[in-house]
Amino acid sequence: MPPRAIKVEEFLRNLPIFRDLSAEEVGRIAAATSQVRASAASILFRKGDPCAGFHVIVYGQVKLAFGASDGSEKVVEILGPGQSFGEAVMFLDKPYVVFAETLADSLLLHVGKAAIFQELEHSQHFARRMLGGLAQRLHRIVGDLEGYSLKSGTQRVIGYLLRDVAAEGRTAEVTLPATKSVIASRLSITREHFSRILHELSDSGLIKVRGRDIRFLDIERLRNFRG
Repeated sequence: MPPRAIKVEEFLRNLPIFRDLSAEEVGRIAAATSQVRASAASILFRKGDPCAGFHVIVYGQVKLAFGASDGSEKVVEILGPGQSFGEAVMFLDKPYVVFAETLADSLLLHVGKAAIFQELEHSQHFARRMLGGLAQRLHRIVGDLEGYSLKSGTQRVIGYLLRDVAAEGRTAEVTLPATKSVIASRLSITREHFSRILHELSDSGLIKVRGRDIRFLDIERLRNFRG
């Protein structure tokens, strides 16, 4: 585990949802925030555990997933530095409906819900930021449902690979954030199907695969590829 120190208040102040708050307000939230250091493959919480706040990832990686009695799982999200999770459950005042597991050595901040509720009562800007974050997550979930229902496995994989390219428009290479099994579960396909799609895209001259590194050889053709 990297012995990396962090100034909680400074980190929180740089998060988009807290940027409109005063130093005093951020200070109160920081006072209700705890640091969670976890090695890879650590369970942060299980389905049914009570939710006392939400998490923000400082460094590392976390997957949110449903588990089945036979040991299989369905990955819902793969999250990295700067991303948060658990807000919706916190507002519902209900137990977690998924489990959270670290995919790498991680440092997270756990922000207590009492402090969040207190600041929401005093800041309309903060309330809008929180609502905006929840709305974005809902939008992403709807997009996922559309993909699972209407798009082929190949289209899902291409969309996943190009998710950051679409945002920035200049990335020529990406690194898969997790194992093929985890990403395949996230896309609702099997690991074998995911590997076959990567081979097909590679054989078509659209990408070059080296371990977890994916280089795009023709982004425009890749976007329009149907397989």
